[in-house]
Amino acid sequence: MVPPLPVNPQFGVAESPLRRRVPEARTHRYDRAMPPTIGVFDSGFGGLTVLRALVARLPQAQFAFLGDTARLPYGSKSRRTIARYAAESAQFLVREQNVEFLVVACNTASALALDAIKQAVPIPVLGVIEPGAAAARAVSRTGDAIVLATDATVQSHAYLATCRSEGMRAVEKACPLLVPFVEEGWIDHPVTAEVIRLYLREAYNEAAQKGLNPDTLVLGCTHYPLLRPLIERLVPQGMTVIDSADAAAEATARQFDAWGALPATVATPPALSFFATDSVEKFERLGSRFLNRPVGKVELIDLGG
Repeated sequence: MVPPLPVNPQFGVAESPLRRRVPEARTHRYDRAMPPTIGVFDSGFGGLTVLRALVARLPQAQFAFLGDTARLPYGSKSRRTIARYAAESAQFLVREQNVEFLVVACNTASALALDAIKQAVPIPVLGVIEPGAAAARAVSRTGDAIVLATDATVQSHAYLATCRSEGMRAVEKACPLLVPFVEEGWIDHPVTAEVIRLYLREAYNEAAQKGLNPDTLVLGCTHYPLLRPLIERLVPQGMTVIDSADAAAEATARQFDAWGALPATVATPPALSFFATDSVEKFERLGSRFLNRPVGKVELIDLGG
Protein backbone atom coordinates (compact mmCIF):
# COMPACT_ATOMS: atom_id res chain seq x y z
CA MET A 1 0.00 0.00 0.00
CA VAL A 2 1.23 3.51 -0.77
CA PRO A 3 1.91 5.21 2.60
CA PRO A 4 -0.41 8.06 3.58
CA LEU A 5 0.63 11.67 3.11
CA PRO A 6 -0.28 14.84 4.99
CA VAL A 7 -3.68 16.26 4.07
CA ASN A 8 -4.16 19.55 2.27
CA PRO A 9 -7.14 21.06 4.11
CA GLN A 10 -8.23 23.10 1.09
CA PHE A 11 -9.13 20.00 -0.89
CA GLY A 12 -9.15 17.24 1.72
CA VAL A 13 -6.50 15.36 -0.29
CA ALA A 14 -3.08 14.02 0.55
CA GLU A 15 -0.24 16.38 -0.23
CA SER A 16 3.23 15.28 -1.25
CA PRO A 17 6.06 16.48 1.03
CA LEU A 18 7.95 17.23 -2.20
CA ARG A 19 5.18 19.53 -3.41
CA ARG A 20 6.16 22.82 -4.97
CA ARG A 21 4.48 25.23 -7.35
CA VAL A 22 3.95 23.61 -10.72
CA PRO A 23 6.49 25.24 -13.06
CA GLU A 24 5.30 27.27 -16.00
CA ALA A 25 5.98 25.92 -19.48
CA ARG A 26 8.55 28.63 -20.20
CA THR A 27 10.71 27.63 -17.20
CA HIS A 28 10.33 23.85 -17.23
CA ARG A 29 13.41 21.95 -18.37
CA TYR A 30 14.02 18.33 -19.37
CA ASP A 31 17.15 16.41 -20.29
CA ARG A 32 16.81 16.02 -24.04
CA ALA A 33 19.16 13.03 -23.98
CA MET A 34 16.61 11.03 -22.01
CA PRO A 35 13.02 10.24 -23.06
CA PRO A 36 10.48 12.01 -20.84
CA THR A 37 8.16 9.84 -18.77
CA ILE A 38 4.52 10.84 -19.08
CA GLY A 39 1.94 9.62 -16.59
CA VAL A 40 -1.66 8.99 -17.62
CA PHE A 41 -4.45 8.09 -15.24
CA ASP A 42 -8.15 7.32 -15.40
CA SER A 43 -10.72 5.86 -13.07
CA GLY A 44 -11.01 2.90 -15.44
CA PHE A 45 -10.06 1.77 -18.94
CA GLY A 46 -11.34 4.57 -21.17
CA GLY A 47 -8.23 6.68 -20.63
CA LEU A 48 -6.32 4.17 -22.71
CA THR A 49 -7.70 5.99 -25.77
CA VAL A 50 -5.80 9.05 -24.55
CA LEU A 51 -2.68 6.93 -24.09
CA ARG A 52 -3.11 5.56 -27.62
CA ALA A 53 -3.23 9.11 -28.99
CA LEU A 54 -0.21 10.13 -26.90
CA VAL A 55 1.88 7.19 -28.11
CA ALA A 56 1.05 8.07 -31.72
CA ARG A 57 1.90 11.75 -31.21
CA LEU A 58 4.90 11.35 -28.87
CA PRO A 59 6.69 8.10 -29.81
CA GLN A 60 9.90 9.39 -28.20
CA ALA A 61 8.37 9.32 -24.71
CA GLN A 62 7.90 6.63 -22.08
CA PHE A 63 4.47 6.18 -20.49
CA ALA A 64 3.02 4.90 -17.22
CA PHE A 65 -0.76 4.36 -17.12
CA LEU A 66 -2.84 3.87 -13.96
CA GLY A 67 -6.46 2.77 -13.96
CA ASP A 68 -8.07 3.25 -10.53
CA THR A 69 -10.44 0.37 -11.25
CA ALA A 70 -11.07 -0.49 -7.58
CA ARG A 71 -12.85 2.81 -7.01
CA LEU A 72 -14.71 3.43 -10.25
CA PRO A 73 -16.99 4.98 -11.22
CA TYR A 74 -15.76 8.34 -9.95
CA GLY A 75 -18.96 9.97 -11.16
CA SER A 76 -21.05 8.53 -8.33
CA LYS A 77 -18.73 9.96 -5.64
CA SER A 78 -18.65 13.36 -3.96
CA ARG A 79 -16.34 16.06 -5.29
CA ARG A 80 -14.16 15.76 -2.18
CA THR A 81 -13.82 11.99 -2.61
CA ILE A 82 -13.04 12.31 -6.32
CA ALA A 83 -10.33 14.85 -5.48
CA ARG A 84 -8.78 12.48 -2.93
CA TYR A 85 -8.86 9.49 -5.27
CA ALA A 86 -7.42 11.48 -8.16
CA ALA A 87 -4.66 13.01 -6.04
CA GLU A 88 -3.64 9.60 -4.71
CA SER A 89 -3.45 8.22 -8.24
CA ALA A 90 -1.37 11.19 -9.38
CA GLN A 91 0.98 10.87 -6.41
CA PHE A 92 1.56 7.18 -7.12
CA LEU A 93 2.65 7.97 -10.67
CA VAL A 94 4.94 10.78 -9.53
CA ARG A 95 6.53 9.02 -6.54
CA GLU A 96 6.66 5.43 -7.73
CA GLN A 97 7.03 5.85 -11.50
CA ASN A 98 8.89 9.18 -11.59
CA VAL A 99 6.62 10.68 -14.22
CA GLU A 100 7.51 14.22 -15.26
CA PHE A 101 4.21 15.26 -16.84
CA LEU A 102 0.70 14.07 -16.01
CA VAL A 103 -2.31 13.75 -18.30
CA VAL A 104 -5.60 13.31 -16.46
CA ALA A 105 -7.37 11.01 -18.94
CA CYS A 106 -10.64 11.10 -17.02
CA ASN A 107 -13.29 13.68 -17.81
CA THR A 108 -14.84 13.42 -14.33
CA ALA A 109 -11.51 14.04 -12.59
CA SER A 110 -10.65 16.79 -15.08
CA ALA A 111 -14.01 18.44 -14.38
CA LEU A 112 -14.09 18.11 -10.60
CA ALA A 113 -10.55 17.61 -9.31
CA LEU A 114 -7.99 19.23 -11.64
CA ASP A 115 -7.06 21.98 -9.18
CA ALA A 116 -6.67 19.43 -6.38
CA ILE A 117 -4.41 17.27 -8.56
CA LYS A 118 -2.24 20.27 -9.43
CA GLN A 119 -1.92 21.04 -5.72
CA ALA A 120 -0.98 17.44 -4.92
CA VAL A 121 1.95 16.89 -7.29
CA PRO A 122 5.03 18.96 -8.24
CA ILE A 123 4.80 18.46 -12.01
CA PRO A 124 2.77 19.97 -14.86
CA VAL A 125 -0.75 18.54 -15.18
CA LEU A 126 -3.10 18.55 -18.17
CA GLY A 127 -6.77 17.59 -18.17
CA VAL A 128 -8.81 16.55 -21.20
CA ILE A 129 -11.57 19.17 -21.11
CA GLU A 130 -9.68 22.34 -22.01
CA PRO A 131 -7.90 20.78 -25.03
CA GLY A 132 -11.22 19.42 -26.32
CA ALA A 133 -12.94 22.79 -26.03
CA ALA A 134 -9.98 24.58 -27.61
CA ALA A 135 -9.97 22.15 -30.54
CA ALA A 136 -13.70 22.76 -31.05
CA ARG A 137 -13.17 26.52 -31.07
CA ALA A 138 -10.38 26.16 -33.65
CA VAL A 139 -12.59 24.42 -36.22
CA SER A 140 -16.08 25.79 -35.51
CA ARG A 141 -17.51 28.34 -37.92
CA THR A 142 -20.70 29.05 -35.95
CA GLY A 143 -19.14 29.08 -32.48
CA ASP A 144 -21.71 26.52 -31.27
CA ALA A 145 -21.04 22.94 -30.20
CA ILE A 146 -22.67 19.81 -28.83
CA VAL A 147 -20.81 17.87 -26.14
CA LEU A 148 -21.58 14.20 -25.57
CA ALA A 149 -20.47 13.07 -22.11
CA THR A 150 -21.33 11.02 -19.03
CA ASP A 151 -23.90 12.13 -16.46
CA ALA A 152 -21.22 13.22 -13.98
CA THR A 153 -19.36 15.35 -16.52
CA VAL A 154 -22.56 16.97 -17.76
CA GLN A 155 -23.74 17.71 -14.23
CA SER A 156 -20.42 19.47 -13.53
CA HIS A 157 -21.02 21.78 -16.55
CA ALA A 158 -17.24 21.84 -17.00
CA TYR A 159 -17.46 21.71 -20.79
CA LEU A 160 -20.12 24.43 -20.83
CA ALA A 161 -17.92 26.72 -18.74
CA THR A 162 -14.76 25.93 -20.72
CA CYS A 163 -16.49 26.42 -24.06
CA ARG A 164 -17.82 29.74 -22.78
CA SER A 165 -14.26 30.77 -21.86
CA GLU A 166 -13.28 29.95 -25.46
CA GLY A 167 -16.05 32.21 -26.75
CA MET A 168 -18.34 29.32 -27.69
CA ARG A 169 -21.85 28.25 -26.81
CA ALA A 170 -22.53 24.60 -26.09
CA VAL A 171 -25.22 22.05 -25.34
CA GLU A 172 -24.11 19.20 -23.07
CA LYS A 173 -25.85 15.86 -23.58
CA ALA A 174 -25.54 12.99 -21.08
CA CYS A 175 -25.21 9.60 -22.82
CA PRO A 176 -25.24 7.02 -19.99
CA LEU A 177 -25.68 3.96 -22.23
CA LEU A 178 -22.61 4.50 -24.39
CA VAL A 179 -19.94 3.40 -21.88
CA PRO A 180 -21.49 -0.05 -21.28
CA PHE A 181 -22.00 -0.46 -25.04
CA VAL A 182 -18.30 0.22 -25.64
CA GLU A 183 -17.20 -2.16 -22.89
CA GLU A 184 -19.46 -4.85 -24.38
CA GLY A 185 -17.75 -4.34 -27.72
CA TRP A 186 -20.90 -2.95 -29.39
CA ILE A 187 -19.01 -0.20 -31.21
CA ASP A 188 -20.73 -0.77 -34.56
CA HIS A 189 -23.97 -2.40 -33.43
CA PRO A 190 -27.44 -1.41 -34.69
CA VAL A 191 -28.67 -0.91 -31.11
CA THR A 192 -25.76 1.43 -30.38
CA ALA A 193 -26.45 3.36 -33.57
CA GLU A 194 -30.14 3.78 -32.67
CA VAL A 195 -29.30 5.01 -29.18
CA ILE A 196 -26.78 7.51 -30.56
CA ARG A 197 -29.41 8.77 -33.01
CA LEU A 198 -31.76 9.34 -30.07
CA TYR A 199 -29.12 11.21 -28.06
CA LEU A 200 -28.21 13.35 -31.07
CA ARG A 201 -31.85 14.13 -31.81
CA GLU A 202 -32.39 15.30 -28.23
CA ALA A 203 -29.21 17.40 -28.36
CA TYR A 204 -30.22 19.03 -31.68
CA ASN A 205 -33.67 19.83 -30.29
CA GLU A 206 -32.19 21.46 -27.18
CA ALA A 207 -29.74 23.43 -29.33
CA ALA A 208 -32.58 24.67 -31.53
CA GLN A 209 -34.62 25.72 -28.51
CA LYS A 210 -31.66 27.76 -27.27
CA GLY A 211 -31.02 29.34 -30.66
CA LEU A 212 -27.75 27.50 -31.24
CA ASN A 213 -26.47 26.31 -34.62
CA PRO A 214 -23.88 23.67 -33.70
CA ASP A 215 -21.37 22.60 -36.33
CA THR A 216 -19.00 20.81 -33.96
CA LEU A 217 -19.51 17.78 -31.73
CA VAL A 218 -17.10 17.06 -28.87
CA LEU A 219 -16.62 13.52 -27.56
CA GLY A 220 -16.49 14.33 -23.86
CA CYS A 221 -15.77 10.82 -22.56
CA THR A 222 -12.63 8.77 -23.15
CA HIS A 223 -14.72 5.72 -24.09
CA TYR A 224 -16.34 7.55 -26.98
CA PRO A 225 -13.37 7.64 -29.41
CA LEU A 226 -14.10 3.96 -30.10
CA LEU A 227 -17.52 5.09 -31.33
CA ARG A 228 -16.15 7.93 -33.47
CA PRO A 229 -16.52 6.15 -36.85
CA LEU A 230 -20.14 5.33 -36.04
CA ILE A 231 -20.89 8.82 -34.73
CA GLU A 232 -19.33 10.45 -37.79
CA ARG A 233 -21.70 8.45 -39.98
CA LEU A 234 -24.68 9.64 -37.95
CA VAL A 235 -24.04 13.38 -37.61
CA PRO A 236 -25.16 15.83 -40.32
CA GLN A 237 -22.82 16.55 -43.20
CA GLY A 238 -20.47 19.38 -42.32
CA MET A 239 -20.40 18.67 -38.58
CA THR A 240 -16.87 18.11 -37.24
CA VAL A 241 -16.36 15.50 -34.53
CA ILE A 242 -13.67 16.43 -31.97
CA ASP A 243 -11.94 13.62 -30.11
CA SER A 244 -10.79 14.98 -26.73
CA ALA A 245 -8.17 12.21 -26.55
CA ASP A 246 -6.53 13.44 -29.76
CA ALA A 247 -6.86 17.03 -28.59
CA ALA A 248 -5.14 16.24 -25.27
CA ALA A 249 -2.32 14.41 -27.06
CA GLU A 250 -1.83 17.34 -29.42
CA ALA A 251 -1.76 19.80 -26.50
CA THR A 252 0.81 17.63 -24.71
CA ALA A 253 2.99 17.45 -27.83
CA ARG A 254 2.87 21.24 -28.25
CA GLN A 255 3.96 21.65 -24.64
CA PHE A 256 6.96 19.34 -25.05
CA ASP A 257 7.86 21.01 -28.34
CA ALA A 258 7.83 24.36 -26.56
CA TRP A 259 10.15 22.96 -23.88
CA GLY A 260 12.44 21.40 -26.47
CA ALA A 261 12.22 18.25 -24.38
CA LEU A 262 11.97 15.43 -26.94
CA PRO A 263 14.98 13.34 -27.93
CA ALA A 264 15.38 12.33 -31.56
CA THR A 265 15.29 8.60 -30.75
CA VAL A 266 11.91 6.87 -31.05
CA ALA A 267 11.19 3.91 -28.76
CA THR A 268 10.29 0.76 -30.76
CA PRO A 269 8.14 -0.72 -29.41
CA PRO A 270 6.93 2.13 -27.20
CA ALA A 271 7.90 1.90 -23.52
CA LEU A 272 4.58 1.37 -21.71
CA SER A 273 3.86 0.37 -18.09
CA PHE A 274 0.37 -0.42 -16.80
CA PHE A 275 -1.04 -0.40 -13.27
CA ALA A 276 -4.53 -1.03 -11.89
CA THR A 277 -6.09 -1.04 -8.44
CA ASP A 278 -8.45 -3.96 -9.26
CA SER A 279 -9.81 -6.11 -12.11
CA VAL A 280 -6.41 -6.76 -13.67
CA GLU A 281 -7.77 -9.55 -15.87
CA LYS A 282 -10.55 -7.31 -17.20
CA PHE A 283 -8.01 -4.54 -17.76
CA GLU A 284 -5.80 -6.87 -19.80
CA ARG A 285 -8.80 -8.13 -21.78
CA LEU A 286 -10.47 -4.78 -22.51
CA GLY A 287 -7.28 -2.76 -22.66
CA SER A 288 -6.22 -3.99 -26.08
CA ARG A 289 -9.56 -2.77 -27.48
CA PHE A 290 -8.99 0.76 -26.19
CA LEU A 291 -5.26 0.89 -26.89
CA ASN A 292 -5.47 -0.88 -30.24
CA ARG A 293 -2.52 -3.08 -29.28
CA PRO A 294 -1.91 -5.81 -26.68
CA VAL A 295 -1.63 -4.37 -23.19
CA GLY A 296 0.49 -7.16 -21.79
CA LYS A 297 1.06 -7.43 -18.06
CA VAL A 298 -0.82 -5.10 -15.74
CA GLU A 299 0.57 -4.69 -12.22
CA LEU A 300 -1.93 -4.67 -9.35
CA ILE A 301 -1.37 -1.90 -6.79
CA ASP A 302 -3.14 -0.79 -3.63
CA LEU A 303 -3.87 2.91 -3.08
CA GLY A 304 -6.03 2.31 0.00
CA GLY A 305 -9.76 2.82 0.48
